[in-house]
Amino acid sequence: MKIKTLSAAIVLAMASTAVVADEQKNPHHGLHIGVYGDYFWADWDDIQGANPSWVELGESLGYGAEVGYRFNDYWTARLEFTALELDKENSPNHKTGERYGGDVLFHFNDTFYGILGAKKFDVYDDFNAANLGFGFRSHFRYNWAFFGEANYYEGLNQNHSDFGLKFGLSYHFGKKPEPKVEPAPVVVPEEPKDSDNDGVIDSKDNCANTPMTDAVDAYGCTRYMEKGDKVSLMVKFPHDGSAVDERYFDGIQKVADFMVKYPQTEVLLEGHASAVGDAGYNKTLSKKRADKVAQKLIEDGISASRVETVGMGEERLLNPANTKEAHAENRRVEAHISVTERVAIKRD
Repeated sequence: MKIKTLSAAIVLAMASTAVVADEQKNPHHGLHIGVYGDYFWADWDDIQGANPSWVELGESLGYGAEVGYRFNDYWTARLEFTALELDKENSPNHKTGERYGGDVLFHFNDTFYGILGAKKFDVYDDFNAANLGFGFRSHFRYNWAFFGEANYYEGLNQNHSDFGLKFGLSYHFGKKPEPKVEPAPVVVPEEPKDSDNDGVIDSKDNCANTPMTDAVDAYGCTRYMEKGDKVSLMVKFPHDGSAVDERYFDGIQKVADFMVKYPQTEVLLEGHASAVGDAGYNKTLSKKRADKVAQKLIEDGISASRVETVGMGEERLLNPANTKEAHAENRRVEAHISVTERVAIKRD
């Protein structure tokens, strides 16, 4: 009994060390062959067919071969043949014998398996037995593995209960499967994002959130153009007069509207006189004429700070002729305002 217990412990210890080596192996389906050494503990008394009949047989150190086929992850069927070399009790001689039969293996995983089988023993006389056991098989190469088993044998037509150990090497036919190569993932290019819908993707857009109505450049910024605007005023006066005739009110209002539209503008009103009379007097009169027009602009809503006047007298005559028509042409107040601004270009 001590030998049986020790042998079982050895098998379990070897099996536990084999787990690490085998836990990453793939199942080896298909045909295999193997050879092994066999320890068999018989302890047979009163053997049928023995001569003399009182012969007692004990332990056997033998060898054998097996061939098997693994059908799937769980089941293997195999045949084995073992040559026995049984000790005779109280004798230096040995008795040779044979054990052969088949097994069904159930694999718990890629390393450990259970065994159920039927055997025939040929020692002096034939007898049959059933066996139940446990084993392990560990692959140190894809096709090569070492294995170990422990089996309990129960005689069917003779009263024998025996124990056996096997340790061997097996070769598994078949080619190592090629590693599965996963197809490269299909990368769907991400649609470039244009958050402000101006036609320029965000990665190149230097001006976020441009108005939808504006045309943009290659960097997503509003495109501008220079736009000019201007207004002119001409107010005529009678000889030696400075009152503003009502017929010029619309023109003055037009200047006022222009200055409201462009609040950054200022106006310079230039008063002028004809060459008739004293030059000093004419200068004062021209300034008075400019001030009268300025007063009307202020009444139309333009701040006085934006209006400047100057009296030019007879220094800048439009018409230097000494005629009645020329003198009327020179009695005037005139102004010119122009602006240039950057205007956003609109989309088509």
